[in-house]
Amino acid sequence: MGSGWRRLQVVAVSGSAGEGLLLTALPLMAVTITTDPRQVALVNVVGQLPWLLFSLVAGVLIDRFPRTAVLGAAFVVQAVAAATLGVAAAVGWLSLPLLLVVSFVVVTSQVLGDGASGALVPDVVGPEGLAAANARMIVIERGVVQFLVPPLSGFLLAVALGLSAWIACGTAVVALWLARGISARHEPSPPGNPLRDVKVGLAFLVGSPLLRNITLAVALGSFASSAGVSMFVLYATQELHVGSFGYGVLLACLAVGWIGGSFVVHKVVDWLGYAWSMRFAAIAGVVSQLLIAVLPPVFALVAVSLGLLSSTTLLWNVCSQSSRQRFTPKPLLGRVLTSHRALAWGLTPLGALTGGFVAAQWGLRWVWVMAAAVQLLSVVLMWRTVSPKGFAVEEARVAA
Repeated sequence: MGSGWRRLQVVAVSGSAGEGLLLTALPLMAVTITTDPRQVALVNVVGQLPWLLFSLVAGVLIDRFPRTAVLGAAFVVQAVAAATLGVAAAVGWLSLPLLLVVSFVVVTSQVLGDGASGALVPDVVGPEGLAAANARMIVIERGVVQFLVPPLSGFLLAVALGLSAWIACGTAVVALWLARGISARHEPSPPGNPLRDVKVGLAFLVGSPLLRNITLAVALGSFASSAGVSMFVLYATQELHVGSFGYGVLLACLAVGWIGGSFVVHKVVDWLGYAWSMRFAAIAGVVSQLLIAVLPPVFALVAVSLGLLSSTTLLWNVCSQSSRQRFTPKPLLGRVLTSHRALAWGLTPLGALTGGFVAAQWGLRWVWVMAAAVQLLSVVLMWRTVSPKGFAVEEARVAA
């Protein structure tokens, strides 16, 4: 692992810090405008739509153009969205429609950036380093966004409403500057019919029983997770009775399991293998969501449950991402990665919307009960294919 890998990590830290500041600030800003669960959920619903609408197009761009250029374009979009939010907060123009637009644009940049960086990983590390490299990248991209930055964002919002947005704009500019120095071995695909290019990527993903069932499991898991995430700000403020800073600290508690797991996840994969690692992670996800639903609303108990959820989610994500990278030809990797996200994360807007309606009708705790039930369904459906035999069959198929 050389300088390209080190620079890619620094770019991921800077870019993810901006994403984390914005994605934490948006629901908190929404709560200052309305406390209606359905309207707060809309911020997450609209924010998740780009994964469904643009993932397939993003895959074509990632395979057809230099991947570092696509990564840089993502940071330009992020910087513009952050500056818009900062100006609106400064002049008192914040409104729910504006927050929805900014949420949509920020996640659009995330679609491009995550896809490009995921496709760059095999270019800057060797095949033997994929599990460890993906663990590091997932910790950076998700750990910074979801766990490490939120407490800072909550504090910054308490100081000044638009301060998070301006800092996010600065981190995006830094990431853009650093991304220009990454060298990769990828040769862009020649121009072709975009629809045919999308079809080829989708066909490869769907044609593999293993990758197809991993995608199905992630789709159901994303639905469940989105339902919980969309209502978590209300769960924190109304059930646990913490403010914006406490909400950020509670999210940061997830970092204990997430970062702690990053040091051992590749060892777990070496010990259990990909199949049993994924099975264990999926079952633990069901248990942790049930714990949040049934435990008393005590900060420490919820934090421990979130730590279990985050560490096992990291284990699943590392195995899932590495599987696609291992079994996909490099010229198709951008399209396969983003096709997976389009199919797997396409249910997240519906999950966020469902979470809002479940909370409004039956209460916030029933959101987590519903999430655990959906997660259990994903375990049942993927169990037979995501197995040692399933991985052996896929390895033989690729080697043929």
